[in-house]
This record gives sequence, C-alpha cells and structure tokens, in this order.
Amino acid sequence: MNPKERILSAINKQGLDKIPCDYWGTQEVTDMLKKHLGVEAELDLWKRLGIDKIINLTPTPLWVPVSPHYVGPSLSANEDIWRVKYAPKVYADGKGVYWEICFNALAGLDTIEEVEANFVFPKADWFDFSTIEEECNRYPNYAIECGYASPLFVYCNLRGMERALMDLVVNKEYAHFVINKICDFFYSFHEKLFESAKGLIDIAEVTDDFGTQTSLLISPEIFDQFFKPHHERLIKLVKDFGIKVFHHDDGAIRLLIPKLIELGIDVLNPIQWKLPGMAPSELKENFGKAVCFHGGVDNQETLPFGKPEDVEREVLYLLETLGSDGTGYILAPCHNIQPITPVENIVALYETVNYYAIL
Repeated sequence: MNPKERILSAINKQGLDKIPCDYWGTQEVTDMLKKHLGVEAELDLWKRLGIDKIINLTPTPLWVPVSPHYVGPSLSANEDIWRVKYAPKVYADGKGVYWEICFNALAGLDTIEEVEANFVFPKADWFDFSTIEEECNRYPNYAIECGYASPLFVYCNLRGMERALMDLVVNKEYAHFVINKICDFFYSFHEKLFESAKGLIDIAEVTDDFGTQTSLLISPEIFDQFFKPHHERLIKLVKDFGIKVFHHDDGAIRLLIPKLIELGIDVLNPIQWKLPGMAPSELKENFGKAVCFHGGVDNQETLPFGKPEDVEREVLYLLETLGSDGTGYILAPCHNIQPITPVENIVALYETVNYYAIL
C-alpha cells in the first residue's frame, strides 16, 4: 500500500499492511531531522523515516495561507485575516520561536453595534482558489488535508480568552452574533475551496480546543448552545464533498466524544492518553468502531524528556491498545514535536512503529 491508501484505509477501518504513522513537528524540528538524516526535501524525510505523511496544504485560514492565495485587503506585518496581531516569542534557549497573540481585534468592541461599525469579517472572495487543484496533484501518493474550521479558537483569538469565555455566559447575544459571522465565513471559504479541488482533497479539519489538562474548557450545555449547530453544519459540508472529517481537540474531552461522533467526525486527534478519561483501551472499546484515532505519542513528557526505550515502550503500548484490531489508528505525536526533543527519540518513534506495526 502507498501512504495515501494506508491512511484512508485506517480511517475507513479497513484491512492494512501496517498501522500508518504521521508526523507533526515545528519547523525547527523538521530542519533538525533533515540535517541529522542528510536529506534536503521534506518528502525525502518522510520516506527516510517511513512516515505516511498526511500532506496539509492549508494549515489554517487564520494566517494568510500559501494556498489558496490571499488577494484581499492589505494586512500589516504579523497580522492575520481577522486583524489579530502576533509577536514572536523565543523559547527553549533560542531553539524555537512561536508567534503569540499581542492584539485581539474585538477586545474593545463589546456590543454588536460596535462590531458592525468598526470591524469587517473576512470574505471568501478575498482568496484565489485557482491553484488548489494543481497543489493537490503534486502529491499523488499521499492523503491530502486541506481546510480548517475552528469556531471557538477564532472567537477566543478575536476577543481574548477571558472575554470570550465570559461572553458565553453574560453576553450571549453578542457571542452568537460573532460566532455566526465566523462560521458563515468558514462555510463560504470551504465551499469554494472544495469545489476548486475537484475531488482531490481527502481530509479537512472541523476542529476546536474544548479541553484542558483536567476536564472540559466549557460545559456540554455551552457546547450544545453555541458550537454544536455550527460544527454540524460545517461537518455536513465536508461530508457532502466526500471528504473525511478530522477533529483535533486537545485535552481531557471524554465527555464530548459521543457528541462529536454523533455530529459525524471520522478522525479524533490528538489522544492525550495520560489525561483523565482518555485511557486508550477504553477509548478503543467505546468508540473504535465509530472513529479512527490519530496521535497518542506523548509530547509533554515522553518525547522531550524520556529516553529512546521509553518512546519504544509507549509506541508498543499504543499499538496494542488504539491499534488492537489492526486498523482505525494512525500513530503520531499528540501535537507538534518541540525543538527540546532529542532527535534520537524522534527516530526511535518511527523506527519502532515501522518495525512492529507490520500486520
């Protein structure tokens, strides 16, 4: 099987020659791996490590994406299409850089009238979708992921997290108004995106971060009231185009998983299995027939601070639990591998899955 066949068969819970694996890492880590392995192109890196890489063409329509091309109103430096601004933050003794929010575009606009008078929401016609088909065709043997919709994430970026969460309780009409505007953009953007791809997109994200390290960020009731209808609408759009729905949701989200499955997600990521309620064997038993799991390899302790044998032990554990029936699992780090991670641990991850995951 080639990588695309392997990824899609796992999502469809069909027979496999081996459990597939994916890669998420910061650009610094990718560059470190290329240097360590003596390769120049990322595709050569995936082949060298035996990675069934899901090719993500449009990581997010928050920053100005490479494809589709942004052709809308001019933006200032370090500003996204929502007029949220970012500043670089160096971490890990200079090994890495993250762009953190330094300006929330709606932080000072507390009424619907103020938003309508002072803010312009993005429009789908701010983008040129004409290159999407060509971009997809560049990777004929890989599963293509393109599209990203995240209502709560964008709302928090626009308002600031504290204001956003308070709005859901004390400023509900305002929250509904802004979230509706966000999701109207997501719908029109993705409708044009999928039409332009002409059936070449395999996976798209309808996602959000509803979890914390211990429980949910919002209650199930708040989810139902503010986000469930939008996720349902966006998931239906993805499925109407025959595309698989990838749902990324950090944290301890066990209480929401049945709702997400009811809405129609196909892939659940990142599976932070050390958190409450996220035991892999229980997830597989309760939800393994409904969804494919993606991720699992711990990126908070094992990868950055463990030894290669710890990584090998964890990979085997995940193969025995989330991959227990030989399908419905794509092994990957539970989030972007960070530059504090020893290269030996990353290599051990992929050597282990490629040695032991053959079926």
